[in-house]
Amino acid sequence: MSQASIIAIGNEILTGHTVNTNAAYLAGKLLSIGVSVVSDHTVGDDINRIVQTIGLAAGEADFVLITGGLGPTEDDLTRQALAKYLDAELRLDSGLLKKIEEMFESRRIPMPANNKLQAYLPSGTSAITNNIGTAAGISAKRQGKSIFVMPGVPYEMKQMFEEFILPQIEKQAGKNGGMLVIRKLNCFGAGESKIAEMLSDIADRKRNPQINYTVNYGVVTIHITARADTLKEAAKLADADAELISKRLGSLVFSTGGQTLAEVVGRLLTAGKKTLAIAESCTGGLLGSMITDIPGASRYFTHGWITYSNNAKITELGVPAELIEKYGAVSEEVASAMANQAKKRAVTNYAIAITGIAGPDGGTAQKPAGLVFIGIAGPAGVETKRFVFTGNRTAIRISASTTALNALRLKLQID
Repeated sequence: MSQASIIAIGNEILTGHTVNTNAAYLAGKLLSIGVSVVSDHTVGDDINRIVQTIGLAAGEADFVLITGGLGPTEDDLTRQALAKYLDAELRLDSGLLKKIEEMFESRRIPMPANNKLQAYLPSGTSAITNNIGTAAGISAKRQGKSIFVMPGVPYEMKQMFEEFILPQIEKQAGKNGGMLVIRKLNCFGAGESKIAEMLSDIADRKRNPQINYTVNYGVVTIHITARADTLKEAAKLADADAELISKRLGSLVFSTGGQTLAEVVGRLLTAGKKTLAIAESCTGGLLGSMITDIPGASRYFTHGWITYSNNAKITELGVPAELIEKYGAVSEEVASAMANQAKKRAVTNYAIAITGIAGPDGGTAQKPAGLVFIGIAGPAGVETKRFVFTGNRTAIRISASTTALNALRLKLQID
């Protein structure tokens, strides 16, 4: 199976001022065509270090993908470093220079003299078209290894990679044998360690397919990676594992096609021709944002209240003031009342209510930061549960919102 190494060039990445999202994007795209990434390097703006890193990457993989350092400024040194690695001279490509000049002319901007540098290529290499910016990519070969250099600007890199580079790699990788298929299952309601324990018998690292896990605010994504000589064989292996895992985990699995909880809930509401309203306190509109991020949410989502203060709960939703005075705004009783009142006032089939303490301040020994009550009102009444989430303010708000969506998902699957 073909292998690749990724190199990101730039002092701004090493200092943390720029996050290297390019590497994650490239790794995912390569994996989807059966090319595994064996290394990921980051190097600063130093010619000798770049040369050394290119040599290291070429020794590790069949394909070397380089991003960054193709601009016209003094710290853009990738083309010079590549020339040094290839033991080649930099030569002016008149055709490339003309394209750069035409791009500036089309924008009615005088071309700075420095931009002429972007028209130089190491001899024996070829330019890769950049339809968005002035920095052309570079394609090179040495000792059977393919080297592709792309701009560091993400949208320029992605366009160049998808249009010109990915097809070349896919064609070459197919000759080397071995195809790869990935399936992803999203789960909620159990931690990574619990799910891994439930799947321990199929988690052997030498097994095909391989099982891996990632976690994001309580959502556990199971990655099934199957390898075979053909795509059909790899898909058969991956699909068999997906079916096995789905049966074993049951309702913990909420999607097998990458859908979010909000998408799944939206699909269930649409299928059942049901409507939804929400009343939020500590999440401050985050739940409503997740719901309305889904195209077509207006088919089922009708009302949303952000009743952050006690007075808003009383005047906007009609929660009895004596209820808040007796139990407190963060309580099972108030969450239940918020859900019931939201459902009643919106005249919907379902309503979600969230009230809690997002922190870091405001907690007590009896009611700590992270305490959240979530109420789900439906045709059969209201059900409210108590949760204590950990993490910072953002983590608590996201956890509360996703837990609320999951609670509604489970209810919709039963009702």
